[in-house]
Amino acid sequence: MDTRLLRTFVTLARTGSFTAAAAELHLAQSTVTVQVRTLEKELGVRLFDRLPRGALVTEAGRRLLAEAEEVLEAESRLRAAAAEGGPVRGRVVVGAGETLCSTRLPGVVAALRRTHPDVDVSLHPAGTSAAVEGLRSGRLDLALLLEEQAAFAGITAERIAHEPLVLVCAAGHPLAGRERPAGWEELARESFFLHEQGCSYSDRFAHELLAVTDGRTRLTRFGSIEAARACVAAGLGLTVLPRATVEEGLRAGRLAVVPGPPVPDVPVQLARHRRRLLSPAARAVADELVRQFRA
Repeated sequence: MDTRLLRTFVTLARTGSFTAAAAELHLAQSTVTVQVRTLEKELGVRLFDRLPRGALVTEAGRRLLAEAEEVLEAESRLRAAAAEGGPVRGRVVVGAGETLCSTRLPGVVAALRRTHPDVDVSLHPAGTSAAVEGLRSGRLDLALLLEEQAAFAGITAERIAHEPLVLVCAAGHPLAGRERPAGWEELARESFFLHEQGCSYSDRFAHELLAVTDGRTRLTRFGSIEAARACVAAGLGLTVLPRATVEEGLRAGRLAVVPGPPVPDVPVQLARHRRRLLSPAARAVADELVRQFRA
């Protein structure tokens, strides 16, 4: 059996869309349709119900989906084993949040170009949920998660570093540079521009603000760290971000640290699929990530 048919089956089952599956697999939509029909004919069962809004996995398809994933994982392990001892080369896709993609990963890529010039690293900005889904689907080889815990089904993770967080405001804000730390009650009267929901450190900080009795916090959540940082630099409110993302603004005097309640560092977790064997290229990237973050 052609494993390409199984890969198309698994991708279509996950996306529920012939168009999305074709885009992800870099195939024509008609090719996806033909491959699914071919597999259904080989197996003697209907795998999908074709609906106006996409494709819905049938009961038989759900039953066979786990088996198909097992075959694809076995194929991946076979290819990785065959590559042992050969030159370290290939494409490795790493998923990480905007914070790490913009501040920490460029140095990792630069180091790999010196030590493993035939390894092509592709960075894919992704929050935790998208990164975990990418690992499960095979779109990502590795992911960096800014999470206290990384207990996700099918995923194994190793804590490799901590990112320090900092509470900041514009340099001209009344809370800038004061000696007495601001308490939660005082902070709850301010406006905050935080990273999007699902960001563990922003969610934790927002929970503390909203827990203040009679608090009047105005919270705005952004999918872009740059947007949150720009609003704060314009004097519109405060934010909590990894220090690496605001270091330049602090040095330039556009931003200032606000003394306040302790904000715990956020762990950096290096994650991968539990059952998928890493290729030599992916192992080289993982090793360099650990070296760079622990340096």
